[in-house]
Amino acid sequence: MSTSLEDIDEVVHRPDREFVESTNVWQFMQEYDIDDYGELVERTTTADPAEPRSGVDWFWDTVVDYLDVDFFEPYDRVRDDSEGPQFTEWYPGGETNVAHNVLDRHAAVDSETRNTVALIWEGEPVDANGGAAETRAVTYHELHRQANKVANYLDAAGVDTGDTVGLYMPMVPEVVSLLYGCFKVGAVAVPVFSGFGVDATATRIDDAECSVLFTGDGFYRRGDEVRLKPTADEAIDQAGHVEDVVVFDRLGTRAGDPGESAGGETPDADPGEHDVPWTAGRDQWWDAAVEPHDDEYDTRHLDAGQESMLLYSSGTTGKPKGIVHTHAGVNVQCAKELYFGFDLKPADRLFWVSDIGWMMGPWTLIGTHHFGSTVFMYEGAPDYPEPDRYWRMIDRHGVTQFGISPTAIRALREHGNEYVEDHDLSSLRLLGSTGEPWDPESWQWFYETVGGGEAPVINISGGTEICGCFLMPMPIQDLKPCTLGGPGLGMDIDIVDEAGESIAHTHERGFLVARDSCPSMTKSLWEGDERYLREYWSTWDDLWDHGDWAQKDENGFWFLHGRADDTLNVAGRKVGPAEVEGAAIDHPAVSQAAAVGVPDDTTGTAVVLYVVVEAGHEESDALREAVREQVGEELGKPFRPREVLFVDEFPKTQSGKILRRAIQATYTGEDPGDMSSIENPGAIEDVEAAR
Repeated sequence: MSTSLEDIDEVVHRPDREFVESTNVWQFMQEYDIDDYGELVERTTTADPAEPRSGVDWFWDTVVDYLDVDFFEPYDRVRDDSEGPQFTEWYPGGETNVAHNVLDRHAAVDSETRNTVALIWEGEPVDANGGAAETRAVTYHELHRQANKVANYLDAAGVDTGDTVGLYMPMVPEVVSLLYGCFKVGAVAVPVFSGFGVDATATRIDDAECSVLFTGDGFYRRGDEVRLKPTADEAIDQAGHVEDVVVFDRLGTRAGDPGESAGGETPDADPGEHDVPWTAGRDQWWDAAVEPHDDEYDTRHLDAGQESMLLYSSGTTGKPKGIVHTHAGVNVQCAKELYFGFDLKPADRLFWVSDIGWMMGPWTLIGTHHFGSTVFMYEGAPDYPEPDRYWRMIDRHGVTQFGISPTAIRALREHGNEYVEDHDLSSLRLLGSTGEPWDPESWQWFYETVGGGEAPVINISGGTEICGCFLMPMPIQDLKPCTLGGPGLGMDIDIVDEAGESIAHTHERGFLVARDSCPSMTKSLWEGDERYLREYWSTWDDLWDHGDWAQKDENGFWFLHGRADDTLNVAGRKVGPAEVEGAAIDHPAVSQAAAVGVPDDTTGTAVVLYVVVEAGHEESDALREAVREQVGEELGKPFRPREVLFVDEFPKTQSGKILRRAIQATYTGEDPGDMSSIENPGAIEDVEAAR
């Protein structure tokens, strides 16, 4: 969501000098004689032929040594872009491995981080006092041993460099050893969101052609058991390809299965009270498949450009896009962003609300573990058993950086301040957010109530396509509500008009583009180059079209206004749904809003607005009209909603994004497509019965 820049013109966060000089980015600036933030961005994002100590190539070369990204064999040059920015080869000639950088060297016998906690995990179930019923702390040494066992299992299963391995897993610590085990052998990890249903999972298995799939019997969500294995089986039946399935016992199923032998062969027997479906000869429990293997493994030396992960876009329209990441690229990018943008220190504990199937899951793990710091991981829902679950965990585990989506904050804000104020959140040094634009009120609540008015909100935007950020504030920067600061370090980003001409300096709204490649930019799409070029490089010559509306204000702060392809074209006038929603939320009685475009005989498209009312306010025709007028006053009469409908909740993904396409399809009666990622399917019925 967003609102007009006039409504967010005040700088509300100014870091003090002591904090600024304590940051990693400030130390980098001192090392290279950079005086201020503007010069920092200029030096790292634009090339000056007369100044060899500046520019994109200089930066991406410099950070390799500065951040201690280890190469087994040094690269010949920073990049080869002889085929254009679309197919840039980064660090050619170099050999490396993500697993070496994020795990092996930290677990070495002589390493100071060997016994440091790499991961703190908390399961969803709680005891009678609200305390976590199950927590685990895993050291780098322990994680290293587990990842080696995974790597040896993959070797034994015939998985070779470049082969794909599916990870359709609950959020348990073993998923980290799986990811790193894949890296070790050179396999391409294919994380799949654990909330996906059969069709979405099958599509990804089929496209990636995974021969091995790791999954679980299930996981916990809002106090209930969610069965994963039946969905995995149906997806495999639909997709094919999978020859070996390894099942992790999260729900206690394995303990109740008397039929499995030590050798891992499972007869046709009931595997316990949970009645997990089983295919003899294909399926094995984790403790029979992985645990018996040796806990030592020589991590493979791989080309810098060797594929490391295949991350799929959400697939809101059309077939999901398989995004191809490399070992060197994803390692350097994630490390750069956690170190500079989130000021990661050795003793920090970082918690980002995500799943291994979304970009932010691997981003968090790789970026944090590169420096030997600690990741906090949570299995379940944000409001179980009470809406203070996140605040309770931050307090309990001393979390220092906390990242979440704006939609999730809007939902938690509805429960009031008392749930936050009951807990000590003083450990938080920085806050993070991504996924969609903010509205000023929710941003302010996050900053003041959760962050105590001291922790900066590092609001970032990029995407699965770069496993990182195009836009990212630095912690040394002043902040206005909702801002994304400016271009991330090393990211040559611009705002252009429909002709592809730069308009950032005019402060007008335009299209967010990248003028150059970066190390973590997808090599192509898994299905081939044709769609890759069409999706990202076909709008203008040699410009990456990211698909977002962007704007830079007169003070140099960058803002986003939603997806350009979501634009509502009303009588020839265009506006993003996020702007309509932001205008509606400016009304004190509106807690959340979702705007969709529907066919209209007069204007072509009309706006229909769905609203969740703030507690203490009544739904009424008077409120409906007041909201319509509010939107009309802020955006102009053409954008006044044709209808304002009241609901109790919106359909959302687990990461908190509102599924506008589901709302729009419900209104128009069209097929909404794959809805398997919905966190709360009952919300569709609520939309159908909108008041």
